[in-house]
Amino acid sequence: MASIGIVSPQTMSFSQPLRLQSGAQLADYTLMYETYGELNGDKSNAVLVCHALNASHHVAGVYADDPKKVGWWDNMVGPGKPLDTNRFFVIGVNNLGSCFGSTGPMHSNPATGKPYGAAFPVVTVEDWVAAQARLADQLGIEQFACVMGGSLGGMQALAWSIMYPARLRNCMVIASTPKLTAQNIAFNDVARQAILSDPDYRGGDFYEHGVVPKNGLRVARMVGHITYLSDDDMAEKFGRKLRNAAESNDYKFDFGIDFEIESYLRYQGDKFSEYFDANTYLLITKALDYFDPALAHGGDLTRALAATEAAFFIASFTTDWRFAPERSREIVEALISNRRQVTYAEIDAPHGHDAFLLEDARYMNMVRAWYARIWHGIAQGESA
Repeated sequence: MASIGIVSPQTMSFSQPLRLQSGAQLADYTLMYETYGELNGDKSNAVLVCHALNASHHVAGVYADDPKKVGWWDNMVGPGKPLDTNRFFVIGVNNLGSCFGSTGPMHSNPATGKPYGAAFPVVTVEDWVAAQARLADQLGIEQFACVMGGSLGGMQALAWSIMYPARLRNCMVIASTPKLTAQNIAFNDVARQAILSDPDYRGGDFYEHGVVPKNGLRVARMVGHITYLSDDDMAEKFGRKLRNAAESNDYKFDFGIDFEIESYLRYQGDKFSEYFDANTYLLITKALDYFDPALAHGGDLTRALAATEAAFFIASFTTDWRFAPERSREIVEALISNRRQVTYAEIDAPHGHDAFLLEDARYMNMVRAWYARIWHGIAQGESA
């Protein structure tokens, strides 16, 4: 199946202040987004795709001036793909606080004329959803055929079903969780401390000093990347192989790189530090930590999901130890308790948390079938 081809990002500016969960307000902000496919006459075929930690609005296709920059979910979205752009109008939105176009720490603070830096307000999943809803308003979309996302994107999809229950007919939550475990919060804090303790972080104002806290970003990414892969996947890809195959039995006996896995993690860290913003990493991992829709209901997830109206597709992967299947089952059980329509898929895949981004025929076929059902409803005039 072919890619959707050349795409172009768009921006939309908002002058009305957005009140955040923290109590702060964000005024005069801009959202970067992309759209694929065509919106039908009654605007019933719109699908919102919410992105995960280091992704963006660039969900599918390529850029004319950078054909190697393929959308992060290009295997999922496009003509003839599970989310078929011959049928659906797909929207990808870059979240506030990101470093890929929407207003974030790198942008100028109107109050000072300097980059926000660490002064950019802490944002939450719910803040992102509120901003996405405003964008939908401006696009004239009163109700989405579906809101979907994986990982942190799945949290946003779940938040949509709670905050705006009448504005989505279907909700797809993939490889996600209703809240982070203590272990997950711990991993995120270690990653943040790596950045905060880097001398080049400069209290978040490193832009003015012409430096980047690359060492902190490298370590943060290395820590995070370990959690995205399963032990089996790491063993199959790297095992205990040494970097120099010709010296398979010869250790260096120093603190440099001996093993292939060390080389791989450092490569990922180096690459990440070249394009990602340190303040953005802090903001997004904190948003992950704060997400807990049941908190306002005494920890009762069933009560938190009581007002939802959408039909749900929940998927997890057996080797995902970061957002384990048990967390998805919590969502499923709460939805069943509320007598919601829910389909649950627990997919035996070896790739850990990253499985939601990869090609797995069973996973892709389930998503395809779900969207075929949605499309059938639209064709039958069931969009209202």
